[in-house]
Amino acid sequence: MKVTVFGTGYVGLVTGTCLADVGHDVLCVDVDQKKVDNLKNGIIPIFEPGLEPIVKQAVQNGLLNFTTNMDEAVNHGELQFIAVGTPSGEDGSADLQYVVAVAKTIGQRMNSYKVVVNKSTVPIGTAEKVSEALNGELKLRGVDVPFDVVSNPEFLKEGAAINDFMKPDRIVVGTSSERAERLLRELYAPFNRNHDRMIFMDVRSAELTKYAANAMLATKISFINEMANLAERLGADIEQVRNGIGADPRIGYQFIYPGCGYGGSCFPKDVKALINIAKNVDYQASLMESVDKVNQAQKSKLYSYITKHFSGDLKGKTFALWGLAFKPNTDDMREAPSRVLMEALWAAGAKVQAYDPVAMDETQHIYGLREDLKLVGTKEAALEKADALVICTEWKTFRAPNFELLKQALVNPVIFDGRNLYEPERMTEYGFEYYAVGRGKSVTQFS
Repeated sequence: MKVTVFGTGYVGLVTGTCLADVGHDVLCVDVDQKKVDNLKNGIIPIFEPGLEPIVKQAVQNGLLNFTTNMDEAVNHGELQFIAVGTPSGEDGSADLQYVVAVAKTIGQRMNSYKVVVNKSTVPIGTAEKVSEALNGELKLRGVDVPFDVVSNPEFLKEGAAINDFMKPDRIVVGTSSERAERLLRELYAPFNRNHDRMIFMDVRSAELTKYAANAMLATKISFINEMANLAERLGADIEQVRNGIGADPRIGYQFIYPGCGYGGSCFPKDVKALINIAKNVDYQASLMESVDKVNQAQKSKLYSYITKHFSGDLKGKTFALWGLAFKPNTDDMREAPSRVLMEALWAAGAKVQAYDPVAMDETQHIYGLREDLKLVGTKEAALEKADALVICTEWKTFRAPNFELLKQALVNPVIFDGRNLYEPERMTEYGFEYYAVGRGKSVTQFS
């Protein structure tokens, strides 16, 4: 099938590449000529495990191409995917200007039936706005060309997006059109052979499903973080509590790992957007507001440990920071807890020596050159003459360090662990002062 994908960001590039990998003829569109040229040469703008070789192979096979030419893009595919950004406004609402702009672009050029597929995470009612934009452009042209607008939200985890797309647990499609349903079934048939994973519903329900899924996962994270904060004050160990509640199949172990808060491009943005969506229909989403509030506070957790340990005097101190990305297997720094921590440390007059396996360039891009930020090439180099170690991201390489070497390198044998990677008793045996989230030991220190 011939497919056009507008947007070569995270969702657009993964979608286009995976569709091309199974044999579809995909043309990805972007307004950035340099980005398009790089993609044609196999230079990938994001870090996603396994993506680069699939892009290169699909380009080599002639099934994946890139362009800035809008006429070529609209003419190419019967299926037109919209996978552009929907950044948050100041009030938390999703900005639809790029989505509407693509719809207008399609409407200005289409001469045959198209299925316009909303792949971007968009507020409820966006499909109607896209239809209005398409109809508006067709009316200006004085032509009557049939089309359908479909909601097909993505459920891709950064760091595991290829597997999520290739082996989906569900494929949600919102449409009332039999013609569009037939085409989407054909498109996704290669990913749907084991058993039927396709779930068809009305468009508005599909749009809400995406927000509801992310909101539920964010809620689980904020819930366990709230329990962790309570455990600290009660002298309980949240890791034991987690094992106790996770054994209940109604709860499960996924997304109940306590830590220093969630980040990334999805959860923070989508929770805020859902709060705003609720306000627009005169409903207060109290639970979502609390989820967001708990998470914002949790991002300051490590800094509060640090300031209490050093009695508020951080000026001139240097902190080794392990992990910059908001989660492992990505270079995404959007809403990362590490950013909240670093900015607080800098404001207090401290310096940061940081290491992350893949997010160093992105950190440099965000903060530029600063005297109080040193990006180093290894996790060991970050420790040199640092007053303490802080862990923000649970990369595998941080799970089993050489603790003797770690202790020798640090000025003070202190670890502030925002991801609960180590056992407190073991750290005590090694001679470390160890601060973890909700591990009970903190009861006398932080009550």
